[in-house]
Amino acid sequence: MKLLVIGSGGREHALAWRLLQSPRVAHVFVAPGNGGTATMARSTNVALSDPAALADFVKKEGITLTVVGPEAPLALGVVDTFRAQGLKIFGPTQAAAQLESSKDFAKVFMVRHQIPTAAYQTFTDPIAAHAYIEAQGVPIVVKADGLAAGKGVVVALTSGEAHDAVDAMLGDGSLGAAGARVVIEECLLGEEASFIILCDGKNILPLATSQDHKRLQDADQGPNTGGMGAYSPAPVVSAAIHARVMREVITPTIEGMKADGIPFTGFLYAGLMIGDGDDATRPIKVLEFNCRLGDPETQPILMRLRSDFLEIFEHGVAGTLNQAEVEWDPRTALGVVMASANYPATPRLGDAISGIPAAQPDCVVFHAGTVAKNGELQTSGGRVLCVTALADNVRATQQRAYDVVKSINFDGAQYRTDIGWRALEKK
Repeated sequence: MKLLVIGSGGREHALAWRLLQSPRVAHVFVAPGNGGTATMARSTNVALSDPAALADFVKKEGITLTVVGPEAPLALGVVDTFRAQGLKIFGPTQAAAQLESSKDFAKVFMVRHQIPTAAYQTFTDPIAAHAYIEAQGVPIVVKADGLAAGKGVVVALTSGEAHDAVDAMLGDGSLGAAGARVVIEECLLGEEASFIILCDGKNILPLATSQDHKRLQDADQGPNTGGMGAYSPAPVVSAAIHARVMREVITPTIEGMKADGIPFTGFLYAGLMIGDGDDATRPIKVLEFNCRLGDPETQPILMRLRSDFLEIFEHGVAGTLNQAEVEWDPRTALGVVMASANYPATPRLGDAISGIPAAQPDCVVFHAGTVAKNGELQTSGGRVLCVTALADNVRATQQRAYDVVKSINFDGAQYRTDIGWRALEKK
């Protein structure tokens, strides 16, 4: 069987890596892929991104199933294009993907269906946005309405930061169409967690819990990024919290989309803020929805997956996720992102990378912003690698991952040294 994974990041490398472990998978194509997917056995990169061209490629190659990794193809309607031609693909339609592609759509949806989230207002007029910030005070969160590759959220601790964010999004057009409208919302306090499920339109299959680290620097300092590391499971999501998230967030979202005439299929990622207090009463609110697997959460989650991933996707496209069985490694998985110089502002590209070890059962280096060029592996994006390890506890996993991180070299490499600190703090 041949499969296609759409995307080029660490998430897509991890997807292809895990799918290739299914005994029924002969080959995985990755479009467009990266330096890591280019060197895996039985994996081929494909320089395509247009939905129509991808559909033609699938028919030509006789590909059985396609899995969509990133948000951009979903927003372009790749699932709609494939389904119109009778091709099997796992992901949400363009209409359903608005939960991620439009912050305003998501907020209106959550309010309509009584899904807990931060208070907010949406603006296209910078003068009104500035006035709202002055009225609300700080801290406050400014978000570009559209897709901005992880650069569209500013957690402003001062009025100056908040006003600068509005000027950057609504004023100078630095984010293009994504920033033509902004959502300004209250700054929620607590501990974040990533809650990811698969849905076939009616049946829901939760994945292992995880926690991302969005800020660039240790102790959650510095600018927001696409994610500097993650670990799974997330201790903050106890059994009681898990049940509440399913009851208060996930089920109402899936039922709400169906009621709105937009049934949801694919991965749904709820970024949560879990407040202080007893697990039965502590506030749980949605920070954001993503309509795909998180990156870098995917890497540790898939390190822990013991089940055949292909079988899970087959249930997903057949509408039988209620029959899927998922087994998880009880150990902890943790991934550390190595980013390029000047990330997240203007990442430097073209630095040579060395020292990446071969994949081991307890540690895999997933590629994201890498490319093979002039006979060497070079940086080609902001987040370059995700060193992901598996061990009996958080401390041992952290040690294993950082030992490998220290063996990898490229000029300007930056990474956090405290991935997993919240889990260690709880212990």
